[in-house]
Amino acid sequence: MTEAVVLKSAFRIAGIGVSEILARGAKAAALKRNGRPMVILGAGEPDFDTPDHIKEAACAAIRQGYTKYTVLDGSGELKDAVRSKFLRENGLDFSLEQITCGAGAKQILYNAFMATLNEGDEVVIPAPFWTSYADIVTIAGGTPRVVACFEANGFLLQPDQLDAAINHRTRWVLLNSPSNPSGAAYSAAELAALADVMRGHPSVCIMTDDMYEHIVYDDFKFSTFAEVAPDLQDRTLTVNGVSKAYAMTGWRIGYGAGPASLIQAMAVVQSQSTSCPSSISQAAAIAALNGPQDGVREFTRSFEHRRNLVVDALNAIPGIRCRPPKGTFYAYASCSDLIGARTLSGDIIDSDRDFADYLLDYGVAVVPGSCFGLAPYVRISFASSTAELDEAFERMRIACSDLAYVDASKVW
Repeated sequence: MTEAVVLKSAFRIAGIGVSEILARGAKAAALKRNGRPMVILGAGEPDFDTPDHIKEAACAAIRQGYTKYTVLDGSGELKDAVRSKFLRENGLDFSLEQITCGAGAKQILYNAFMATLNEGDEVVIPAPFWTSYADIVTIAGGTPRVVACFEANGFLLQPDQLDAAINHRTRWVLLNSPSNPSGAAYSAAELAALADVMRGHPSVCIMTDDMYEHIVYDDFKFSTFAEVAPDLQDRTLTVNGVSKAYAMTGWRIGYGAGPASLIQAMAVVQSQSTSCPSSISQAAAIAALNGPQDGVREFTRSFEHRRNLVVDALNAIPGIRCRPPKGTFYAYASCSDLIGARTLSGDIIDSDRDFADYLLDYGVAVVPGSCFGLAPYVRISFASSTAELDEAFERMRIACSDLAYVDASKVW
């Protein structure tokens, strides 16, 4: 009998697994399918449907035979729509040669890192961060340099932290505002302070992930780095997409704008992976960017209502503390006061992963902050109905009330 060949994974992915967020979501979904009552608060997508005018644009594209390859990094029409968006909403004027479109913003990030990182190059990533950032950098041969950004500073990277993190190996600084998972967002003044640091490091580039740009609360005014620091545009890549603002996660269209030489290098990477994004999805994205924006504002109003509900409910649970997020549809709640507590079965909650596992027993699925590089927290998506949210927080309240402290000095 011939022995089966064992295929070995490449070294570049040896320490990387499937996203823990997805793995936990799959486990919770399996429990739910098997009859376990479960409220899943891990989803990273709006629970709204894509607006009708966007869906109709896709249907029209199919009927009109718009089903062929386009330019590999986006059609001229889509790039025109992106260009208009940047000019209208951010005051940024890009040529079409400075714009790229791909199969989601993740591909834009991936293309940029694959096109620019060599072994040993570092990328400064403020934590908490979206889990894919560090893994993409690693796959591209770079080294993530994670900088912990603490709750006392609003989970925002401070200028002195940024300056200290940069060294001769630093190639990029990656900013995400509003942030997944914390909901933190940088004001124009806060970005300007970071820009002052970057002026002292002329060989380092800046990448900004603005995916949640439109989902902001309490009259917060969104600003992007290239807008605040126009003199640094020649080393800034601004990344965005239609997934969150327009409830188009499955359409897979992201875009970016930056120096033409970088965009050309990114096109080389994309040409050997996916080539062009779906032509039908491109037509839908054009309608989203050029069409009425009422749906975006309606979505945000609904999310803001839920944000208020979620923050109040979390802060009313003994042992939980939550800052109001400035944007996104996530709450990043501290469970530090629960570390060391004992469950009814006698187990000790030693980490936020333990706490997330414990909540599963009560029918609530959340994501531990350890996944995002800053513990002990849990990320809670409020892209769910208010009825589901109410049920989830009642279950969390019961779960926390069932815990007992072994350290009598801790008092709720």
